[in-house]
Amino acid sequence: MQDILTKVATDIDLRALSDSTRRKYLRIIGVYLEFLGNEPVRESAESDMRRYSLSLKKRGLCETTIDTYLAAIFFLYEVALDWPINRKQVPLPKKAKSLPEILTRKQLAAIMDATANAKHRAIISLGFGSGLRVSEVAKLRVCDIDSESMRIFVKGGKGKKDRYTILSQTSLDCLRAYWRQYRPSHPDGWVFLGPYGYAHMTADACRSALNSSLLKADIDRERFSFHTLRHCFGTYLLEDGTDLMTIKEMMGHASIGTTALYLHLTNVTKGVISPIDTLSGIGA
Repeated sequence: MQDILTKVATDIDLRALSDSTRRKYLRIIGVYLEFLGNEPVRESAESDMRRYSLSLKKRGLCETTIDTYLAAIFFLYEVALDWPINRKQVPLPKKAKSLPEILTRKQLAAIMDATANAKHRAIISLGFGSGLRVSEVAKLRVCDIDSESMRIFVKGGKGKKDRYTILSQTSLDCLRAYWRQYRPSHPDGWVFLGPYGYAHMTADACRSALNSSLLKADIDRERFSFHTLRHCFGTYLLEDGTDLMTIKEMMGHASIGTTALYLHLTNVTKGVISPIDTLSGIGA
């Protein structure tokens, strides 16, 4: 088992996958190998994967989680073991096409008003004001902030892609207030430092900052996450007239189809008159 996990780890490193993917795949594959027990890994691969997929479903795991588990196991067979899998025999669960919940503008204003901590205000403002992922906020560097052109450079975002996004005036003001109070200093230039200033802040600490503000603003923490701020960024940009391609580039989406999700979240009925309301005054 250890030899297989070592091979998987090496293949992950060779492909320069993210640290989170590395941890996730190794954990999932380790659990899968325990599920197989003493059975040879390569025999009846499709049959074993089908059994394991059913066991995950019986545990009540959601479609997205099962999809992630199976992706890790496909990596085990097809990459690490170089063993082709008949994917038709291991169908992926059909995902429910539910829309994410977003915060209203009034709720977002309430969150900012409820956030007295300068560091937390800067973190939350970047999530909503620039559409940054939580990991991108945590790893933001001083050199990535361009206050002259009002842009933020995101280095090595999801998929190892670089991009630029907007820097709002509100976020810049929050960053300056935070800087005056905390004066962070680190050789790598991290904006937000973790405990004792040894490294950048963690993504979990950023999430905790938002959760604290949600609680103070009397908003249900179970319904919203830090990623909700990013959804709000895309939705309200589109609602205010920014075109999809510009939003796509700022958010770093690989496909315009991902950005098009916000078409379903915007208030498309605003200003639209129902045809039934045009019948008034029309004679028989």
